[in-house]
Amino acid sequence: MPPGRSEVAPERFEAWLAHRALEHPEAQVTTDGPLTVIRWDGGGARCESFPHDLIGLVLIRRGGYAVGLARGGALEASKAGRRHVQSRTAAGGWSQQRFARRRENQADALVDAVVGHVERLIVRGAGGIPDALVTGGDRKLVAAVLADPRCRALADLSRRELPDLPDPDAKVLAEAQRRGRAVWVRPL
Repeated sequence: MPPGRSEVAPERFEAWLAHRALEHPEAQVTTDGPLTVIRWDGGGARCESFPHDLIGLVLIRRGGYAVGLARGGALEASKAGRRHVQSRTAAGGWSQQRFARRRENQADALVDAVVGHVERLIVRGAGGIPDALVTGGDRKLVAAVLADPRCRALADLSRRELPDLPDPDAKVLAEAQRRGRAVWVRPL
């Protein structure tokens, strides 16, 4: 989680807001769609909710991925796995170029595998096209997955990014689902 931001579960947000209003009786609350701002003398908070029921999750880093479909607070379908993508090498000349090509081919294979899971679980999943996406990990790899024609239906969905996630697995996917639904609170 980035410094200066806290995350409040959507189920707890009304109580959180009421508590702030009790602490600061002079507080003024304004709401505009998913944005709620509470101001008081000397401070305040900007609160951004992500009010979507059906959420697709796409997490990918070199070496691992996790894809899921969540409704409300629960994962309905998910797939997590590992794929080896070679790290950079200090070798020079022809070896460096050969390793770079191998690394690129391995990354392409990882993206293709993830696109297959996204298509199966999210695009053609039993719940239909989700209302929004939560993405995380390597931004270039996420962009490559979503640029694939098989994922075209997800291009214009509302999106929340979590680039600070560790290597994806089932546990990280559950954490991303929780954080993706949370109300993000930043001080004014």
